[in-house]
Amino acid sequence: MEKNIEKQLELILQGTQDVLLLDELKELIRKSIDTNKPLTVKLGLDPTAPDIHLGHTVVLNKLRQFQDLGHKAVLIIGDYTARIGDPSGRSALRPSLSSEKINSNAETYMQQAFKILDSSKTDVVRNSNWLEKLEFSEVLNITSRFTIARMLEREDFKNRFAGNLPITIMELLYPLMQAFDSVSIKSDVELGGTDQLFNLLMGRELQKEYKQKPQIAITMPILVGTDGVQKMSKSLGNYIGVNEDPKNIFGKVMSIPDSIMIDYFRLVTRLPEKEIKKIKDDLADDKINPSIIKRKLALTIVENLYNKNEADNSEKNFNKLFRDKSIPDEIESYSIKKNNFSENKIKLVQLLTDSRLCSSNSESRRVIEQGGVKYDNEKVTDINKEISLDDIDSKIIQKGKRAFIRIKVIQ
Repeated sequence: MEKNIEKQLELILQGTQDVLLLDELKELIRKSIDTNKPLTVKLGLDPTAPDIHLGHTVVLNKLRQFQDLGHKAVLIIGDYTARIGDPSGRSALRPSLSSEKINSNAETYMQQAFKILDSSKTDVVRNSNWLEKLEFSEVLNITSRFTIARMLEREDFKNRFAGNLPITIMELLYPLMQAFDSVSIKSDVELGGTDQLFNLLMGRELQKEYKQKPQIAITMPILVGTDGVQKMSKSLGNYIGVNEDPKNIFGKVMSIPDSIMIDYFRLVTRLPEKEIKKIKDDLADDKINPSIIKRKLALTIVENLYNKNEADNSEKNFNKLFRDKSIPDEIESYSIKKNNFSENKIKLVQLLTDSRLCSSNSESRRVIEQGGVKYDNEKVTDINKEISLDDIDSKIIQKGKRAFIRIKVIQ
């Protein structure tokens, strides 16, 4: 364990939005060092979707920093709370998920989370272990300690109430269930995004009711997406997926505005604050080209998620595409069974969709019309273009600047 309290605080506070309460955190760290007993640091994740993006890794990186300092990381898989779904930021009730879907999502969540966390130093627990066993009398005991007025202090509930939108009793129970997670593991610190502050404080309040020392709540900023404006989100298309091909990750990082590079260094890498500050100062003083810094950021992110070799290969691929203007060496193949096509030809729109270069026929048509598709290195703008299967084998289709497939025809 790191024995210097100031060094611990410097790393813990790096990039944080709120720390409640800082004096208590200092005292906790001091006692932890004196007794050589690590703090129990909690992060809860509800597996409501199969994949995570860099925005989700902000709190994972903070948890990893606690691990590096020698503290105990507890990753709570909210398989029980996912049945409700966190109402944070929601204007309507979340759709319910089946147990099978939740379990499937949980598996992929853990696999992706361990790209950031040290799996050998992480306790993974499911909150169904204790929430399923709660007797109704205990639920009544918990709910008796909080008022409706207290719940309506929460911004999303308050807005829905003011707008005469329904709020279910089940949703009101969600913060209490998450709070009971803190009681169950006796957490010293809980991490979350800024939208989780109410839930984290409820955990602190419930711990007091159970005569436990209340946890410290630490929130992290919401990561801006690749557009540099809005919150990173799959629905907005401005996200970088943790499980994406490393070459795509590198390319997407290189596309972000210069103005958000420092935020990315602080929130999705584990570079020391002194190094980040030097980068910021050098940029401000025009001592270094922003593109060089962005390459360092892209290399660091890919190496953190994969390894140095993948990071180096991704940079070489990027150079070929954008600096050398050539086609990359490694291109994913897409196979077509010739026997499935009676007329021995295929529409380019269908090919883009079937190969998943585009998500739908409408997107395929839009990208073609906008001049974003090349077939055999020639730009195509005709949405009705058909290609003979006799001529298509080994040909390359390019969408945008980074997406390629090589066609393989199977008899």
